[in-house]
Amino acid sequence: MAFQKLRLTYYVCLLLVGVLCLYFSMAPLKEEPFIFKKKYGTFLQLPDIDCRQDPPFLVLLVTSSHKQVAARMAIRKTWGGERTVSGRQVRTFFLLGTTANQDEMSAVAQESQQHGDIIQKNFRDVYFNLTLKTMMGMEWVHYFCPQVAFVMKTDSDMFVNVHYLTELLLKKNRTSRFFTGFLKLNEYPIRKKFNKWFVSKYEYPWDRYPPFCSGTGYVFSSDVASQVYNVSESVPFIKLEDVFVGLCLAKLHIRPEELHSQQTFFPGGLRFSVCRFRKIVACHFITPKEMLIYWQVLQTSQEDCPEV
Repeated sequence: MAFQKLRLTYYVCLLLVGVLCLYFSMAPLKEEPFIFKKKYGTFLQLPDIDCRQDPPFLVLLVTSSHKQVAARMAIRKTWGGERTVSGRQVRTFFLLGTTANQDEMSAVAQESQQHGDIIQKNFRDVYFNLTLKTMMGMEWVHYFCPQVAFVMKTDSDMFVNVHYLTELLLKKNRTSRFFTGFLKLNEYPIRKKFNKWFVSKYEYPWDRYPPFCSGTGYVFSSDVASQVYNVSESVPFIKLEDVFVGLCLAKLHIRPEELHSQQTFFPGGLRFSVCRFRKIVACHFITPKEMLIYWQVLQTSQEDCPEV
């Protein structure tokens, strides 16, 4: 009888332990959310430019990774190689983090020395640190190149028509609190756990994002870089860099706006034609090989295109 009571007590205790384990596994974590720190990491590579002596009109900041050597070379040979557009200075730089592979780190250091166009800090270079990478670009503008008129943040698989972008920016004639790109004005957080862009209610408890622009390419006046950088520590961190920048803009009461009455940013890609690509600012899903081909065709084509 005593043995049966002991066994019953054992099973009851086991059941209680199981219930407690289940409860704690389902309970929300009480950890503090990650807050972006403005001084996160130190610069390992800086580009060869002195903005105080020769301020550029436009700086293009391209998010890249250690393995995307071909993409960087293609950009350097095409739109990223442009230094003067309509009499204005334009410069292109690549944003990178770090990797555990020492050969890749050494190769990037050598590439930086050769081309002088890499900005790098010591955070892990993975997709979900894209916010850190973008904020590194904002920080660089804030400290090293506030004299630039405009900045574009874009990706390494984008074709950028620097000439048309410069033309539109000159026509727009906006020098402060300006932010443009492919507008996303009514976006909702994705709550499906296995989705690449999943965001939990703990990370972002609200039902809708503030207005932002697709991270594939957006353009802003240089004062916005400093303002976003300064306000960033007071904004809840989120791994989606374009949304995080949108949260910063909302706090600053800066609303993204259209660059042109016609669509000029194409985050979903676009079929190539000479006339089409002459009147776009940015197109996504372009391979290094396509970039080289499209650029060559655009430079040599004599095709007459209708005015838009």
